[in-house]
Amino acid sequence: MTKVRLEIDEVQIHRPKKRWKLYFVILAEHPTERDKMILTTLPQEPFKLSKRHDNSYQFDTDEIGSEGLFVLSRELPEDRNLNVHIYLRHTRKSTRNLGKIIEDIANGIGDDALGVVSDIVGTTTIPWLVLTKKALPLIGKILAGIPDRDFGFLSAYERFGPEFEEQFEIDRKKDFTGDASLVYSWAVDEDPELIS
Repeated sequence: MTKVRLEIDEVQIHRPKKRWKLYFVILAEHPTERDKMILTTLPQEPFKLSKRHDNSYQFDTDEIGSEGLFVLSRELPEDRNLNVHIYLRHTRKSTRNLGKIIEDIANGIGDDALGVVSDIVGTTTIPWLVLTKKALPLIGKILAGIPDRDFGFLSAYERFGPEFEEQFEIDRKKDFTGDASLVYSWAVDEDPELIS
């Protein structure tokens, strides 16, 4: 079985302010049901950028064994395409209940919210909201109603082509629709039990 893994390596803010409390909203295809999506917030508490960070935060380093912020791991779809959207948000609150954001989104999409699961896409403790694909157009509108600064979203959609046969991990750098950019990586992992 071939698995794919998504990690966030670095976030860069392109604004003069030097202090931020940031979090991501992740929207991804459901691993087994093509008519559904899953949504979560990462990390579980906002991470802080202070003046010393100079508007950039590295989740990954050059040290051996260092990894980025884990987003998901799942079986590679048969069509070798995977759609993931990443939203970046800044909160001014000293403490922010990110579970409340999932709850607000679930309330906003109503019957298209199908419940919360935790043991999915390689995670056991992170709650993911399952929703129907027809609710997708509502997500941006609901997030806009949450009183946190919106840095927009980017598409981490990936077609796993022949380049992944040459190297197992590929870094991508993209701009959010707002004043920020992201470096993330997709990796392809073969299950060693099935190869031998």
